[in-house]
Amino acid sequence: MVAELTSKAVKAWYENRQICIKLDDEREIRFPVAGNKILKNAPVKAMSNIEIICNGTGLHWPDLDEDLTVSGILEGRFGQ
Repeated sequence: MVAELTSKAVKAWYENRQICIKLDDEREIRFPVAGNKILKNAPVKAMSNIEIICNGTGLHWPDLDEDLTVSGILEGRFGQ
């Protein structure tokens, strides 16, 4: 049996044109909003409204109807 390791988000916020995520292992990761078609042109208020979903494995922007997985972000996939 192979054990799957999954990092989970415990906090997410928008800062200086980047989405910042604090993981359950205390790491902080960031990615530029320019890497996502929906986020790059969104108003700051909408980008700042980030929900942690799926027990910490995903992020959701309700004002933009955008979802990303933490594992995808860690792999460099920032959405559309």
